[in-house]
Amino acid sequence: MSHAPLRASVIVPAYNAAETLPATLAALARQTLPGEFEVIVVDDGSRDATAKIAENAGALVARQENRGPGAARNAGARLARGEILLFTDADCEPEPDWLERMLAPFADPLLVGAQGTYRTRQRSLAARFTQLEFEDRYRIQKKAGCISLAATYAAAYRRDVFLAHGGFDERFIAANNEDTEFSYRLAERGCDMVLAVDATVYHRHPETFGRYLRIKFWRAYWRMFVYREYPGKCACDGYTPHIVKFQAMAGAALLGLAPLAVFFPLWRDAFWLVLAGVTTSSLPFALRSLARDRRAALCAPGFVVLRSLAFGAGSLLGVWRARTW
Repeated sequence: MSHAPLRASVIVPAYNAAETLPATLAALARQTLPGEFEVIVVDDGSRDATAKIAENAGALVARQENRGPGAARNAGARLARGEILLFTDADCEPEPDWLERMLAPFADPLLVGAQGTYRTRQRSLAARFTQLEFEDRYRIQKKAGCISLAATYAAAYRRDVFLAHGGFDERFIAANNEDTEFSYRLAERGCDMVLAVDATVYHRHPETFGRYLRIKFWRAYWRMFVYREYPGKCACDGYTPHIVKFQAMAGAALLGLAPLAVFFPLWRDAFWLVLAGVTTSSLPFALRSLARDRRAALCAPGFVVLRSLAFGAGSLLGVWRARTW
C-alpha cells in the first residue's frame, strides 16, 4: 500500500453497525472528490459483520476492543494519511459534494476545524422535531461566524492540530459529548472553526419520542462532565440557545417541585408557574419553525416541556456524578 500523503481521510467509528454502515460507505463512494481521500472504518468491538462490510467496500479497517467512539476516532486519526481528518458516523449518509464543501473552508490557512450540517428524510414527528432543533442551532452558529462546537457527525480538523491537542478524551465511553469537550478545548486555545452550512449528511434521527427523550437525558448528563472542565461554557457555548439552558434548569425545578406540589398548595402554585414559563418560552422557537414544518412547530410547546424534564433529570444526575470524575 502506498504511504503517499492524501488531502483527506474520512474516519467512521462503527459498533454493531452492519445495518446502517453500507449506506454510509456507498455515500462516501459517490463523493465528487475522487482519488484524494481514504476511508477508515474503526470497528469498535462489534459482534456483527461490521468489519467485513467495511472491508468489502474497500475501506481501510482497524479493529479494537469496545472502548467507545472517541477512542475509535483517535485510532483512525493515528492511521490516517490525510492532511485533513473528516469524521462522520456509521448512521449518516453524506451528500455527494460533502467532502468538497467540508474541505473548502480550509483554504484559509488559519482555520483549524469545520462542522457540516444534518438533514433527514424521515417523516416521523419526533425526527422532524429533532431536525427543527438542529436548524435552530445552525441559525445561532451562522450568526456567530466562528463556532465553538464541531459535532462529529460531520466534522473536520487539520490532522497535525488534532494530534497535537490530544484528540478526543477517551473517558467519554459513550457516543456523547466527546466532540463537545474536544471543541471547547480547541476554542479555549484560540483555534478557529466554522460552520460549513452546505456540507450535508443525512441522518436517522430518533423515530419515537421515547428514544428522543432518552437521548436528551444522556446529552444533559454527559454535558455536566464537560461543564465541570469548562465552567465558562455553562452560560454561553455558542451553540445552545440561552432559552434552552433556562428550560433545562426549569425542568430540574419542576422535578423537585412535583412531589411538594402534591401536598402543599404554595408549592403547587410554584409548579404551575414554572410550567407556564417553560411553555411560554417555547413560543419563539415554535413561531420560527412554522414555515419549515407546521405540524411539528404547533406541537413544539408540549415537546419542549418534555425535553426540559429530560434535560433537567440528566443534568441533576450528571452534576452529582461529575463531582468525583
